[in-house]
Amino acid sequence: MKLLTDSPILKMKISLPGLKEHLIRRGRLLQDMAAAHKGQLTTIIAPAGYGKSTLLAQWAHETDERCAWVSLDERDNDPVRFWRYVAASLASILPEPQGARLMHHTQLLPSASIETFLDTLISELYEDLEPLHLILEDLHSIHSSAIHGGISYLIDYLPEHIHLLISSRTELPFPTIKGVVNHEVHLIGMKQLEFTCEETERLFRHASNGGHPVLTSRQLDTLVNQTEGWVTGLQLAVLTMRTGNGLEGFMDDMKGNPLLVSKYLFQEVVSKLSPDVFSFLLQTAVLSELHPQVCDAVTDLSDSRPMLEELQKLNLFLVPLDEHQTFFRYHHLFSQFLLDLLQREFNGEYTKRHRLAGQYYASIGSMDEAIDHMLAAQDFGHAVNLLEQHMQSMLEVGEIATLLKWFDRIPPSYPMTPEMSLAHAFVLVLTGDLERSERMLSLIEEACAAPGSSERSEQLMSSILFVRSNLVFLNGDFGKWFAFSEGILDNLMPDNPMYYQFDYNRREPYVRRTSLGMKGALSADTEKIAHLFTGVLESHGWAHSLMNLYVKQSLCEGYYEWNRLTECRQLLAQIRNAPPAKETMGLFVPLHITEARLFAAEGKFHLAHYALDEACSAALSRKSSLWLAPLKAVRSLIYMREGRIAEARKEVAELPVSVKDKPAYSRETEYLALVRMLGRQRRETEALRLLELLKPQAEREQQRSSIIEITSLQALLEQQRGQRQQSLHLLGEALRVGAQNGYVRTFLDEGEDMRQLLQLYSSRLGQENGLSLEELQTLEYARMLVEHFPGYSEADISSAETSQPVLPEQLNRNEMNLLHLIRQGAANKQMAAALGLSEGTIRVYLSRLYGKLGVTTRTQALVKAQSLNLLED
Repeated sequence: MKLLTDSPILKMKISLPGLKEHLIRRGRLLQDMAAAHKGQLTTIIAPAGYGKSTLLAQWAHETDERCAWVSLDERDNDPVRFWRYVAASLASILPEPQGARLMHHTQLLPSASIETFLDTLISELYEDLEPLHLILEDLHSIHSSAIHGGISYLIDYLPEHIHLLISSRTELPFPTIKGVVNHEVHLIGMKQLEFTCEETERLFRHASNGGHPVLTSRQLDTLVNQTEGWVTGLQLAVLTMRTGNGLEGFMDDMKGNPLLVSKYLFQEVVSKLSPDVFSFLLQTAVLSELHPQVCDAVTDLSDSRPMLEELQKLNLFLVPLDEHQTFFRYHHLFSQFLLDLLQREFNGEYTKRHRLAGQYYASIGSMDEAIDHMLAAQDFGHAVNLLEQHMQSMLEVGEIATLLKWFDRIPPSYPMTPEMSLAHAFVLVLTGDLERSERMLSLIEEACAAPGSSERSEQLMSSILFVRSNLVFLNGDFGKWFAFSEGILDNLMPDNPMYYQFDYNRREPYVRRTSLGMKGALSADTEKIAHLFTGVLESHGWAHSLMNLYVKQSLCEGYYEWNRLTECRQLLAQIRNAPPAKETMGLFVPLHITEARLFAAEGKFHLAHYALDEACSAALSRKSSLWLAPLKAVRSLIYMREGRIAEARKEVAELPVSVKDKPAYSRETEYLALVRMLGRQRRETEALRLLELLKPQAEREQQRSSIIEITSLQALLEQQRGQRQQSLHLLGEALRVGAQNGYVRTFLDEGEDMRQLLQLYSSRLGQENGLSLEELQTLEYARMLVEHFPGYSEADISSAETSQPVLPEQLNRNEMNLLHLIRQGAANKQMAAALGLSEGTIRVYLSRLYGKLGVTTRTQALVKAQSLNLLED
């Protein structure tokens, strides 16, 4: 995915701003910040014009520790865009491999929740323990509650070596009082930011270098008192002096509202400027960034460079955006004054300059800025044309909230094409506004179905079907889909590559885990829809479209899960032979993982490894190394099924996961491989801890396949450590969800331990009276699963209770070590030496071990341990 890391717009947003010449150093505040940065959060909150951004820039330039900077504005009220900028800023100062991983993780959005993305981001930040500061400038620009919640979540789980600094004109929209009490949050407010007499004197001393007299002590005191240390007010006083006016009138004016006074004083300042400078200011007021090329495009000048240099000399509220001082912006208050003036007195100029800015940004491919300027100019025709060109790339990067904002800024009275109205409906589906999208879809469908509808309307039906299919997958209204599709499927002509050639999977090893795969939901309806949908595509020559192949891959994985292996194999062959499957890693990797699992299910382990080798080679040759970890995880599972534990252990050891981690949902495949290995090593407590942390994430993502797999593993581990009742309870939980979707292979692939546990569950539940309908269905489902295991006989279930020896109490680590030493024939003295204990302690431990096993001798202990598979690994 193109992440726009080369975009100058992005670079400006995440680059440390430059510092003006003759800047007044805020030594007392910088010292205060340096002392506080060991905490969790520093907030700088004050109205406009108090020097918040300047103070942050000074501090960032002076600290010898790494700083990631993000300048925020109204455009960033899109959670995906916001967190992509944060990730890009952090990635720019982290070591290369880690930075690249961080940017790759942005592909989790928007299909996964913000919390899931943040779990992954935080996990990456724990990898690098050097101090790091993340600076969010102008947080007041952000109104999205989803972003506010994400920042709060980030603060709660930040590693200790990360410090967050936030500037805002308003109080933070999330609570920080707990952090203040615990000295983890440092607050800098308006009173601290006010200029002191000494700082004000230095400001005017710098100004006097241009020939202006220094203030008397009395004037200085009066000025500080009247302005209350307001930095912008003091800068206006300097400019007032430069125009030749005295400060007496200025000081009288400052008795009023500072912001109202500032508008008056801005007017006074600009009225003294030359007509050329004044005209340039007005013509460039619509720009959020200033550099010679964009200024040339929106002004009447052919070379704006000398004018920008003149503004710098005048110190006319020009803020540098980079250290080389080639990009600038106007101070926010000054910019707002110019825009108000432009709209109020030169409205034609306001729309003209926005339109010129839109044309410039469109010409250099900066479509976001181009669309914003065209909408501001109310040039809806050009805005919609640009939006149509840009929509697919916005869908690829997942900035759905921004798309919706643009669509909603187009007035209802504007005559939108049916194609763009449908695109609007699709965006509404993606943002979860199902009711509004349903209304729009119904109107478009009625227009297309009207008598005398054109061929264009008939072609549009295929795109409508696609959008309605997405809506169905979200609301589960399969009847609506069948009703709409009946009678039109054979006549559909897929016509829009935006829908049918979109790469739907950029990170998941299983397509069924994606939204397109309905996050693991399986049913007869989903199978039928998949067949009808792919049939239409193939009959019209779209057999090799990505949409067709992804639907088939999802269905293929469903067939494997349902244990319909012949149909799975047939679909695999079709997908494998399609050229796009060889070029698209989101298809190639899941295809080969499914193929490997299919071969393993048939006992053809050498072919399973060959399929994984092929996928690994492709990932390496295409420099898609981030697919290697899930492939290694799957290989370790196949090794375990073969009984090749040493090889499996080696694969797991090379995964980027650890028992000490707070596991992230994005690496679930790898963590589940680690969990299984821990189970083999009798480290149930550590394995269960990881599962307890993974399960809420799977539930939050409504990922059925994960919930069933995680809960099944919990049941197996609890049974292994002797917690029979808890084990059966968890298995019942997994079976209830599994039964709703017809899952089979998730249980079968766990092997003999799962077979025995299912038999025990069936035996226990079958002996109870008065079962509810749900319990009867779950019992029938469990018995059906047992029948799918190799070597099944009806006698198995009836003998399950007696054939399943279970420990009443689990063994601890020392007792497990004693068992291994007993097997080696070690005497008490040798045991004491091996474990660093006294012989007396060894005798006590042996007594406890015998008691737990219900035996009295070493030989009996070994026999019992073997019957319980305690010494398997």
